[in-house]
Amino acid sequence: MSETAAALKNNCGFSGIRPIMADLPYPEIQAECQNPSYAGLLSQDYCGAVSEMSAITQYINNENRLSCTNCPIAKTLLGIAMAEMMHLQKLGQLIVLCGGSIDFTAKLPNGKSRMWTPEFISIPEHALKMLAADIEAEKAAIRQYQMHIKAIRDGKINAVLARIIQDEEYHIYILQCLKKELA
Repeated sequence: MSETAAALKNNCGFSGIRPIMADLPYPEIQAECQNPSYAGLLSQDYCGAVSEMSAITQYINNENRLSCTNCPIAKTLLGIAMAEMMHLQKLGQLIVLCGGSIDFTAKLPNGKSRMWTPEFISIPEHALKMLAADIEAEKAAIRQYQMHIKAIRDGKINAVLARIIQDEEYHIYILQCLKKELA
């Protein structure tokens, strides 16, 4: 039996994996009023180049590639991906409340739209580089959320975005710890 076949046979068990997120409640998902401009900004967080869709896909890809060689890290990445899925769902609800639609198209500031593509994700070969790319993606997401909080004048939406930022900061901490373990 080859090494790969043996690794697949003794694969990483993923039962019981839970979302990895800050131990804080989320605010109720609501918007003060419909606002297509806000829906456009949120669509960037939902499925733009820096987005929850990109984060989920990048984490799942890394998890799949590590599950045969480093089960603990793979399980952690899956837990982070699950939290990002929750963010995606909450952003989708906010987009609809703002009068937007969920079509995997980000509305760009120049008035154009761009459909989500896997070209947005980073696919490094080695675990340390994967973790570094994941940390950079989390930092970029935080910066984008902070910019959107400044542009959105809706306290209810901004409360959700601020809560998502707390998860992203926690993810950076977890990823940095994993990176130290591998170094």
